[in-house]
Amino acid sequence: MAKTLILASASPRRADLLRQLGLSFAVHPVAIDETPISGETPADYVRRLASEKAAAGFEAVGAPDALVLGSDTTVVLDGQILGKPSDPTAAMAMLGALSGRTHQVMTGIALASAEATETVVSIADVTFRHLGKNEIQAYCETGEPMDKAGGYGIQGRGGAFVTSITGSYSAVVGLPLDRTAVLLERFGLPVWSFWTAVPRDC
Repeated sequence: MAKTLILASASPRRADLLRQLGLSFAVHPVAIDETPISGETPADYVRRLASEKAAAGFEAVGAPDALVLGSDTTVVLDGQILGKPSDPTAAMAMLGALSGRTHQVMTGIALASAEATETVVSIADVTFRHLGKNEIQAYCETGEPMDKAGGYGIQGRGGAFVTSITGSYSAVVGLPLDRTAVLLERFGLPVWSFWTAVPRDC
């Protein structure tokens, strides 16, 4: 039976990353409680949310042949989770805290089928240069920080803040392509099976 890939996320960035792999998929966003559990580590937090999103998506779709991909990304500074800012003031505070420092971006991904669910976590170290108050304020006024963990988007204007990354760039955007490809192949859906050779003139 052919597998149907479902992305359990409304994130346009994750959808774009899957398209980058050449995958065919449907989008079915789910809503879950994203409140951290007391004593939960950041890595366990993103692992749990990714798994819950995948499970909720699989249940909502109700198709036995579905493979449902769930993902969650958070920014971690000094062991503390920085979620999505609640308002521009919170975004400015987050960016001020990240200025001139190295933080971690943790992304959990989970793939659920009728038989099993597997979850992995990708961790990248991201270093910011020192940011001026005026540029922080100007960035927050663009609105870009408001739907992003840690208050910035590396694939947008926020990329101007980053001096170095150790780890997966795509994970910082929201979906580690390397780990995603490995998971899909384990579940019988290798990404290369979607690739079509381009005809060449001999």
